Amino acid sequence: MRWSRRNEVTAPDGTPFDPYVGLGRKSLDSLRVGVVLLDASDTVMLANPAARAMGLLRAGGSPGTVIAHPILRTLAGQVRHTGIRREVEMDLPRGSGGEPLGVALRAVAIGGGMICTEAADVTESHRLERVRRDFVANVSHELKTPIGALQLLAEGLLDATDPEAPGADPATDVAASRRFAERIQRESARLGQLVTELMELSRLQGAERLPDPEPVSVDWVIADALDRTRTAATAKKIELVVVGTRGLKIFGSDKQFATAVGNLVENAVAYSPEGSAVIISALQDGDRVDISVSDQGIGIAPKDLDRVFERFYRADQARSRATGGTGLGLAIVKHIATNHGGRVDVRSRLGGGSTFTLRLPARPPEAMLPLPASIEIDAVTDQEGIGR
Repeated sequence: MRWSRRNEVTAPDGTPFDPYVGLGRKSLDSLRVGVVLLDASDTVMLANPAARAMGLLRAGGSPGTVIAHPILRTLAGQVRHTGIRREVEMDLPRGSGGEPLGVALRAVAIGGGMICTEAADVTESHRLERVRRDFVANVSHELKTPIGALQLLAEGLLDATDPEAPGADPATDVAASRRFAERIQRESARLGQLVTELMELSRLQGAERLPDPEPVSVDWVIADALDRTRTAATAKKIELVVVGTRGLKIFGSDKQFATAVGNLVENAVAYSPEGSAVIISALQDGDRVDISVSDQGIGIAPKDLDRVFERFYRADQARSRATGGTGLGLAIVKHIATNHGGRVDVRSRLGGGSTFTLRLPARPPEAMLPLPASIEIDAVTDQEGIGR
């Protein structure tokens, strides 16, 4: 390759060579956006690696050939017909049957019947939108259930206390009124718990500033969780056993830690059979403290392990309804752990119980980061003594 007298680049055989062609192709290949160029007959003239990774190409009829995804050919045809560029967003199924690929597609005519199509991966934004829709639907459903029950119970209570009702019996009416009042109290408590946990989850997701981290006694956190669950455990004859190291400290919000551990113990009690045991342990592992809650309950299927921390997700709908939970407890635990620089893990098998482990910082945040090396900056002056 050499320069000609007119500053044109030529190859060794004397043919013109455009250095921007190679540079442009490298730039195209480095894009995270998928690009596919189709000619007038929808033959693939060019496709970058991102387009191939998104599955926008298919095997052609002949060995070694490829064709564009049907949706790309459809968009190209519409652009040729109207002369107007097309932009759409959609979910494309993956071959493995996993989560669909969300893509924002754009098709533009570039002359001669050729169409350039671009595809941006918007899978995450589509997933978040689905989570938002599911959340709204689940909240509406969860609120509707106790509200509907309260309306029916209120009507029953009015009928039971109506002295002019046919066959009214004061003694029977008092007993019925008490039953209705007790049910109303339970449903009201359930509704209040749901609203409280929704507000708590909103705060944990950034609606409020996190409190400054303070040293918190792990012994106190576990004791508070036991106090919250002792009545339910006693009713099912479940033994609450505390093991591990005493006197440990974690750093963060004492109330949030108590909520997280309390939720784990409540779950363990709710899903454990009568007469079993729930074991709460605390151990230090380097810069963190592991607080584990183990039960002998029904366990969790492998397919559900990755989703148990989602809001309102229930692996066993019927059993979850029977326990009276809101479906928000584990989501709250996850956010508390994450907000404190920790995490929560779960190990389980069907019929063999579950173990949830909170891994929380044992040192304040600033103590866990190495201090930067000291750098001394000397003032540099010019000839006239002016600092730069």
